[in-house]
Amino acid sequence: MRIVAAPTVREPDGLALSSRNAYLNPEERAQAPVIRRALLLARAAKPQRPAELARLVRREIKTAPLAKIDYVEVLDAKTLDPPGPTTRELVIACAVWLRRTRLLDNIRIKA
Repeated sequence: MRIVAAPTVREPDGLALSSRNAYLNPEERAQAPVIRRALLLARAAKPQRPAELARLVRREIKTAPLAKIDYVEVLDAKTLDPPGPTTRELVIACAVWLRRTRLLDNIRIKA
């Protein structure tokens, strides 16, 4: 099997395009872009330890009152294993619940 990465199609405010977005009410939809903002904040941070990047993402997502974090993972982008000394690129992947809707997003960053 081979995985081919492609850019995520996004709404103008950065929310990843998904059929799940239709389940969001206006209040939830207004808070949903916090996910992308959190990931971009991590990318803008100077390279840090994976745990620090995950904490940064979690802290930003928690600014949205309706957001409940399912997971935030920082992984080796090539293997999807925990990053090691030879890791050159990371992927930060997360899942966030906005009441009954689970939204997924990720971002790749240089290690």
